[in-house]
Amino acid sequence: MNLAEQIAGYPKKTPVKLWLWGGSTVDFPGCRSFNGVDCRIILGDWRDISPIFQKNREEFTDFYLECDRRNSGVPLLALSDIPARIEPGATVREGVHIGKNAIIMMGAIVNIGASIGEGTMVDMGAVLGGRAQVGRNCHIGAGAVLAGVIEPPSATPVVIGDGVLIGANAVILEGCRVGDRAVVAAGAVVTKDVAAGAVVAGMPARFVKWRDGETDAKTALVDILR
Repeated sequence: MNLAEQIAGYPKKTPVKLWLWGGSTVDFPGCRSFNGVDCRIILGDWRDISPIFQKNREEFTDFYLECDRRNSGVPLLALSDIPARIEPGATVREGVHIGKNAIIMMGAIVNIGASIGEGTMVDMGAVLGGRAQVGRNCHIGAGAVLAGVIEPPSATPVVIGDGVLIGANAVILEGCRVGDRAVVAAGAVVTKDVAAGAVVAGMPARFVKWRDGETDAKTALVDILR
């Protein structure tokens, strides 16, 4: 099954948390209920909760509704057992692979089918589109975008090799490959493949030089953040 079919197969859900005061005899079939001293919390989908809540509205003395999505097509990845550091505010959808000791910072978005290698850092606000592949020990800079390819299934995704540094706000267009230890400068727009060890900059990105000791010295500081 390709990703487009997988996404289409997910049921569209609107999960909610509903705090209720009063109406203790009102039942919500198919939902989870946690009873407190003064109130209870109902967990479930809004399509199941809403009709019962509206019908029995006068039974409740007060309520509070928490809802952070509507008709969501792909659930978020369960993070509790992922062997990586994932900071609050990162959005990681189901169907993503995250390698050991990877780091995903606040505000980063990782879409379905993407893969993040061991030891790689995805910095604040970066976007990894569907099926984007990132190798080991890379740094994807803040605000960088790796374009997604969900369909057609034959389309080539963005592929980032090992040890690559993608600068802040850089964009890697769909189908592009960035070779091992390459450096993409901040703000660059990559429209074609980047050779291993190359340093590219500009819009569109062009070859500047081969990675050398001076480049390594400038990029080594990112390891401290790990």
